[in-house]
Amino acid sequence: MSKLVKNMLIDDLKTRLTGVGEVIVVSLGRLDAIQTSQLRQALRKKKINLQLVKNSLARRATLDTPLAPAFDTHEGMLAIAWGGEDVVDLAKELDRLSGVKEYEGFEFRGGALDGARLEPADVKSVAKWPSRAEQLSLLSGQISSLGSRISGQICSLGGVLAGQIASRVEDLEKSGTAS
Repeated sequence: MSKLVKNMLIDDLKTRLTGVGEVIVVSLGRLDAIQTSQLRQALRKKKINLQLVKNSLARRATLDTPLAPAFDTHEGMLAIAWGGEDVVDLAKELDRLSGVKEYEGFEFRGGALDGARLEPADVKSVAKWPSRAEQLSLLSGQISSLGSRISGQICSLGGVLAGQIASRVEDLEKSGTAS
């Protein structure tokens, strides 16, 4: 491959990865072209990009970026995946697909998250984290539970006070001193 072509590939990869904060590196080792195409289509439905790339070109394209640690120790052809709603969504979908019999041979090689290198085991653990939507629902549940607890305490105190006032009014009406 000529230097001109390599530079064009590097520039294209840099453009594609602009603004990307995390990638997961996978090996498509034993997948044939049809399986790879089906895998890409499945990932595209989830807004996840998958690109087969030579490691040395990826290393040069991500030099001085937070994605650089993902390519430090790998050699040969790899595929990089990025996209989805967040890194947890990306890891969950890739983990799900790695367990599908149709994609046997698809395996994690690592990745990069916030400038730190991820090992294959780290990617599996990220897949177990709650997604952004799950985290937001947990947070909103915690916030609303505090609000409902405070509301209940205020209303119960107000109810007690209202009951005491009503009781005092009844007592005054019975004794005939109410005006």
